[in-house]
Amino acid sequence: MAVFLPSSKFSIYAATLFLCFGSIVRAGDENDQLALLDIKAKITNDPLGVLGSWNSSSHFCQWYRVTCGKRHKRVTALDLRSLLLQGSISPHLGNLSFLRVLHLQNNSLSHDIPQEIGRLRRLQLLDIGYNMLTGEIPANISGCSDLVGLQLSFNRLIGRIPEDFSSLSKLRFLLIDNNNLTGGIPPSLGNLSSLEWLQTTINNFGGRIPETLGQLNNLNYISMGGNMLSGTVPSSIYNLSYMSVFCVPVNRLQGTIPSNLGNIFPNLVEFNIGDNKFTGSIPASLSNASNLERLTTAINGLTGNVPSLEKLHKLWWLSISTNYLGTGQEGDLSFFSSVSNSTSLVLCSISANNFGGLLPASITNFTGLSIMTLDANQISGSIPTGLGNLINLEMLDMGNNQLVGVIPEEIGKLQKLNKLNLHGNKLSGNIPPSLGNLTLLTYLNLHQNNLLGSIPPSLGKCQNLLSFTLNQNNLSGPIPREVVSISSLAIYMNLSQNYLTGSLPTEVGILKNLGIFDVSYNMLSGEIPSTLGSCTSLEYLYMQGNFFQGVIPASLSSLKGLQVLDFSLNNLTGTIPGFFEGFQLLQILNLSFNDLEGMVPKGGVFKNASAISVAGNSKLCGGIAEFQLPQCNFEETKKVKMALSMKLIIAASGALCVALALLSLFLLVAKRKRVEPTLRYSEDSHFQMPYQNLSKATEGFSSSNLLGVGSFGSVYKGILQDGKLVAVKVLNLVHPGASKSFKAECKVSRNVRHRNLVKLVTVCSSVDYQGNDFKALVYELMVNGNLNDWLYPMSITNGAKVSPRNLNFCRRSSIAIDVASAFEYLHHGYQSPIIHCDLKPSNVLLDDEMVGHVGDFGLARFFPEPTDSTSQSSTIGVRGSIGYTAPEYGMGNEVSTSGDVYSYGILLLEMFTGKRPTNEMFNDSFNLHNYTEAALPDKVEKILDPSIVQEIKEEMSSKDSHVVQECLILIFEIGVACSAELPSERMNITDVTAKLQTIKRRLSFK
Repeated sequence: MAVFLPSSKFSIYAATLFLCFGSIVRAGDENDQLALLDIKAKITNDPLGVLGSWNSSSHFCQWYRVTCGKRHKRVTALDLRSLLLQGSISPHLGNLSFLRVLHLQNNSLSHDIPQEIGRLRRLQLLDIGYNMLTGEIPANISGCSDLVGLQLSFNRLIGRIPEDFSSLSKLRFLLIDNNNLTGGIPPSLGNLSSLEWLQTTINNFGGRIPETLGQLNNLNYISMGGNMLSGTVPSSIYNLSYMSVFCVPVNRLQGTIPSNLGNIFPNLVEFNIGDNKFTGSIPASLSNASNLERLTTAINGLTGNVPSLEKLHKLWWLSISTNYLGTGQEGDLSFFSSVSNSTSLVLCSISANNFGGLLPASITNFTGLSIMTLDANQISGSIPTGLGNLINLEMLDMGNNQLVGVIPEEIGKLQKLNKLNLHGNKLSGNIPPSLGNLTLLTYLNLHQNNLLGSIPPSLGKCQNLLSFTLNQNNLSGPIPREVVSISSLAIYMNLSQNYLTGSLPTEVGILKNLGIFDVSYNMLSGEIPSTLGSCTSLEYLYMQGNFFQGVIPASLSSLKGLQVLDFSLNNLTGTIPGFFEGFQLLQILNLSFNDLEGMVPKGGVFKNASAISVAGNSKLCGGIAEFQLPQCNFEETKKVKMALSMKLIIAASGALCVALALLSLFLLVAKRKRVEPTLRYSEDSHFQMPYQNLSKATEGFSSSNLLGVGSFGSVYKGILQDGKLVAVKVLNLVHPGASKSFKAECKVSRNVRHRNLVKLVTVCSSVDYQGNDFKALVYELMVNGNLNDWLYPMSITNGAKVSPRNLNFCRRSSIAIDVASAFEYLHHGYQSPIIHCDLKPSNVLLDDEMVGHVGDFGLARFFPEPTDSTSQSSTIGVRGSIGYTAPEYGMGNEVSTSGDVYSYGILLLEMFTGKRPTNEMFNDSFNLHNYTEAALPDKVEKILDPSIVQEIKEEMSSKDSHVVQECLILIFEIGVACSAELPSERMNITDVTAKLQTIKRRLSFK
């Protein structure tokens, strides 16, 4: 079903009815003109000027979107939908006594629905959904006795469904979803004998589903998800033989699925009972519902085996994860064979169940499959060799099972694969070199298996990897230089607990964006390469349990973002470098069981005995008392240092004159190091850009260079002496939070490096020409401004309106991925995540290639916060920006990664609906999340940003419309899942990134 074609019988009927009544002949009546003029008078804002034609210069039957009967000139249809109108609905509407069709949907109309509508006894179609109407539903709408369709969705209506509706014997379509209605679903609806479509999704209905609905023999569409319905589904509902869509997810329903479901619902297209409390088994009769396309029973308590699905040739969505299905024995997966001839299956999720036995060979027949998750089961046997047939597969998760045998070479044929997870099995043999053909991979997880042999150098071709884990296997041989040259790695690289030998390749310095690097417990030897100091994004470095020797390189002094460093159980010599004292974020430093000597420093991290381990180094002395080391004999220490120096001199040159030259050079470099800054971005640094340089770069902070004004200061465009364009954020130090914001941005920017984060060039902490304190942050200039200015039709710059700029659907998708990638790095690139706390469109900046960069870390927090009382800062009161802040923050909860995910979900919905979360149509109980969720899955065309509607239409004319519709639905589903009210229900940002990239590739956007 294409998105931009009529998506329901409701809209088809509406269109037909509208055309029919345009040709009915009626006599004229000046009362209609007066009613129309009062309707116009109640419209307080007509931004498109469409009601300008409603004046005395022409007959009212010629007015815009007014249709009259030809015989009597009475108004029979009024269509004012989607015109951005604001105001209220006039009570004089009730005087249009011949009115049969009324369309007011998709505007911004407010106030109550006038009681006078009940006087329109000829009215057949009333559609006033997608507005901001308040109050209760007027009971006297029941006076519209000819009413066939009633659409009140997406408003702010309260109260109960009127009992009087039971008299609407001709009503076929009732849509009241996405309101604040309460009181339960009244049993009196069972008297609506003509009802075909009932949609009550996302309200505050409680109680049970009425038994009386089973009397509605024509009912074929029930959607009641997102309420608080409880109890069981009445048995009478299962007598409705025309049922095509039965959706009741996210409620508290219980009971079992009838054993004869497929027989009593033979026309079923969608069956969704996800996230409830259903028990029992999936009935075998379901296969008789041969039109079934989408089956969702995830997150329930279902047991038993999955029956044969052989007749479900149209099935494309199978989601049965997170139940207790299967027995852990052979034959649990036989249902795969029953649908092996289905070419339409796109998603198959059976994870987190009790499925056991072998993977059937028939699984290799699902050539259209895009996502397959089988993880967290008890599946045994080997991976079928024919898996290479699944050429459309983008996500394959078989982790945490009992698979044995080798990884098939054929997996290298899955060119579209983005995520491959085989961890936690018993796989053996070599890693197939063909995995290097999977150049789109972002996640490759093979850890906790029994893999043998060497690491294939071909894996170096996977230049999109973010995370790569091979730990806890039996791998041997050297680490290929190609593998440590994957510059995209930004989250995790773990090669630990293997039998790797040789030295650590110097190419490791290419991993400049890597957050966690683990090569511990191998058999690596040689010196620690000095190039490791180039990995300036590292926060966790584990190299313990090897045979590394030599001194700790001085180049590691640049790793100032380290939080954990473990060099224990090696053969390191020399002294402990003093630069570790300056590592302000270092929480654990383990140097135990080496051959280090000399004095243990006493500053920085060395003040905390619980954070430092130096045991097993017999030549160490000094340090704090808790180390229980002998006091240093400085004369002896001098002799040791002199002997070491002489050895180095003799080994280097063998001549005294060269030794003296080297010593002089050493002293010169040491002197320079004493005067150079240790923390370029720290406010404690003495080497910062002078105030006068910034003043000159911004022409004295001229208003002509002003880019914007934020919470804590102003941002100016500047040009440095070397010609570099920068954005200078000048802090307003009068604001009580400005200094704290300055420190937060310095702290974050000093430690993070990612292609989708705004780069901090330098800082300035000085005084201005008047002697006032002055603090500024200098960033790379993003020449295309921020996302906010691209999303909306008009922006204002320096008092002048600017023409709208086109942000097409393709570019929105790319920016959404850019932002998700940035947050994936912030949340998962470290053991202690960084929480941004203030994601919104104005904090997403765009460079000259329209690549998105996240900026403004003024409210950012490292999580968990430091435990030292002097540095601890309360997260209570962190609010971010209205509309984007997670609801739990308003209750005083501490910040978390899930709070950032909420903000991202709102941002994503805003990008594709074109509606701000602060739009006046939203209130506390009705928000952008509810607005979008209620439109899923069949009405996404109604919530799309109008500026990209035409583009989507063109895409649908050139692509498979089914694929386009599916991708649109998935985008909105991701936004809804991220912006769930409860933090535990939100998506992980890693999964968000993977799914968005999958959607982008499916639509073939470049």
